[in-house]
Amino acid sequence: MNAAGRPKALTTNRLMLSRTSRLRHYAALIAIAFVAALALCFAEADASQSGEQDAERKPLLTVVPDYPEVARRDRIEGEVQVCFDVTRDGRTRRIAVRKSTHRVFEKPAIRAVRASTYEPLPRDASMSGIKACRTFRFTLEPVVEETTN
Repeated sequence: MNAAGRPKALTTNRLMLSRTSRLRHYAALIAIAFVAALALCFAEADASQSGEQDAERKPLLTVVPDYPEVARRDRIEGEVQVCFDVTRDGRTRRIAVRKSTHRVFEKPAIRAVRASTYEPLPRDASMSGIKACRTFRFTLEPVVEETTN
């Protein structure tokens, strides 16, 4: 008998049942995680197959952004990541800054993406909804002065 007045065997059986139910619970969680991981793999495979046409699109014209005079004067460097969609005819649209280290670089980066063009899609090709992103790094190059004797 234990402290509660029950036989010791009954208490042990309850512990065993709780362990068994815990094991079933863990097995169910593992099965759910496995199915979710499998579904994610299939979704990624489908996305990569449907995005092949967009991934192969080549830029026809890539515009380099101008370095802002204010940033050059103040010796500011930084980078901007711009995301956008490419239309069927190769133009960029829905341009948005995703990440920026300094706001002074955002407008030149947006202008550069807007002026860039891509290879148009053939008429029979399907278009997926994958966004493209481009990172522009604005760095100042040191000026080397040559001394003439």
